[in-house]
Amino acid sequence: MKKKNSSIEEIESDVLSPTTEVAGRTIFRGGALSALGIRDFRLIWSGAFLSNIGTWMHTTALLWFVKNLTKSNTLVGTVNLANYLPVFVLVLLGGSLADRLNRKRVILVSQAAMMLGALALGICTSLGVASFPLIIVLTVEMGVALAFNFPTWQSIIPDLVPNRDMMNAIALNSAQFNLARFLGPILGGLIARVWNVAAAFYVNAASFLTVIAAVLLMKTETLPSEKPHEGVVKHIMEGIRFVRRRRWAVTVLVTIGITSFFALPYMVLMPAVAKDVLHRGLGGYLLMFGLSGLGAVIAAPLVTVLNRRLREREIIKMSMFGLGLFLLAFALSRTYWLSLVLSVGLGANYLMVGASINTVLQSKVDRDMRGRIMSLYILLFLGGFALGGQLMGYLADIRSTSFSLFFGGAVCLALAAVLILFPGLTKDAVSPPRPARPGIT
Repeated sequence: MKKKNSSIEEIESDVLSPTTEVAGRTIFRGGALSALGIRDFRLIWSGAFLSNIGTWMHTTALLWFVKNLTKSNTLVGTVNLANYLPVFVLVLLGGSLADRLNRKRVILVSQAAMMLGALALGICTSLGVASFPLIIVLTVEMGVALAFNFPTWQSIIPDLVPNRDMMNAIALNSAQFNLARFLGPILGGLIARVWNVAAAFYVNAASFLTVIAAVLLMKTETLPSEKPHEGVVKHIMEGIRFVRRRRWAVTVLVTIGITSFFALPYMVLMPAVAKDVLHRGLGGYLLMFGLSGLGAVIAAPLVTVLNRRLREREIIKMSMFGLGLFLLAFALSRTYWLSLVLSVGLGANYLMVGASINTVLQSKVDRDMRGRIMSLYILLFLGGFALGGQLMGYLADIRSTSFSLFFGGAVCLALAAVLILFPGLTKDAVSPPRPARPGIT
């Protein structure tokens, strides 16, 4: 059944959906897993989960490989920048295409391109020719594909679920990404020890097939926009003007940008924390990295439950403050077990910030605008992470890893203070009321 857009049509589609689908939704309805009662969301969630396990195996193996190859935190940040800089440059175009083209086809093409990049990196590593410049070239290629995949992926989620399940779907989508971030590094470490780093790249290449299969099996139609096509620049500028005219949109986008720039690079610095601060090896680094992902998994159902009692703007403020505190403590920690616990808190608070902002943005815009708005979100999210990772890695080299992390935590606390002291900035940063189901109380 084709996904409808209006609230009335959504209610009708729920009532008239096939018996098996209704039964599935009844099992999950109202709980922390409600969106998984919808077949197509379940498919894409499962495929993405398996693929993201491969992605995090690839990422953690690559960062450790580059750290040992170059002995430089700055160059580790450069690899991170190479992956996300194309997103910074091309994501607005990607968002425009997500609003113009069939979203399933865009995902299929971009996933295939990333698969080829991972396969090429695996082959080069096996042959012993994976020099730093070659790593950068292949990482950029995968980043270009990500620039078109990411806004399309984000904007297709609301096509699959009704409005009342949107926060849950977004949180569960983040949860699978972060559960993969917990499992991927552990599995990657085992593979690297039993075989070699190249094997992690091969597994990642194969994992893209799970998303491709899931998208091919989806029944939801993601037809191109029926609006008349206009120039690409004009199309993009329409989305930018939409944001500029809404203070709440500017506030939440600036918030995710600052958070990604100053806080999220803790992931880039984790090899340095493990090796230089806590004097641990690959296993210690992978466990710390993975527990950060576990924290986000724990936070996914938590943020859904909180959203029944608190509006998104309150969750943003609360989790922003928590993120700053955990980052300061992580910077000061010299005890391995304490750093592991703090990693869980970092992952949990960052997910709650991102999921709340994502929900507000997606729920307050029409389908034909969603791709462009999400491209701005991704521009600031991944662009901030890429540039921030480079800066924070540089600060770690010229001062210390702890100084860099402490600085990021201080910025997060300052931002939380601004949001709390000036509530007008986030007054309208709330999702619209969700329609009640007929006959359900």
